[in-house]
Amino acid sequence: MQAQKSLGDKAILRIPAEKINWRFNPESNSMAVLICHLSGNMLSRWTHFLTTDGEKDGRNRDHEFEEQYYNKTEWIQIWEKGWTCLFTALGELKPEDLTKTVYIRKEPMTVTVAIIRQLAHYSYHIGQMVFLTKMICGEDWVSLSIPRGESESYNLTKEEEARSKHI
Repeated sequence: MQAQKSLGDKAILRIPAEKINWRFNPESNSMAVLICHLSGNMLSRWTHFLTTDGEKDGRNRDHEFEEQYYNKTEWIQIWEKGWTCLFTALGELKPEDLTKTVYIRKEPMTVTVAIIRQLAHYSYHIGQMVFLTKMICGEDWVSLSIPRGESESYNLTKEEEARSKHI
């Protein structure tokens, strides 16, 4: 999940502060909404992960999709709080925990299934964050991964790095 977080970090850093609440249309999510929703989801799912339902009573999911206004530093703090909760919970897991049953909205599933479910959910929204940033940046967009037309060069660099590690 570190790779997904890193991609989200890059998208947040690239988006201009004054565009953090921009939406493509009324049904679209803004960067602010996505940050709020992901953090709220992580705090709900990963707090007392093994012992309580992943949908906490105090969570107001609908509020996460309403526009809220903070400065960019505050949005980054909200983002980091969710990820810290997630990585702390994952770091505390033991191999024998992976087959235990946990609940999300009263639905039983193994810890492994719950982790995969959340990875898919976070990847889905982080993809939205990247696309949103790309739309906002327009011609000023800079790829967050391998730029178009540079796959071959990237692969050659990786091959050279791998060879140099084995020498």
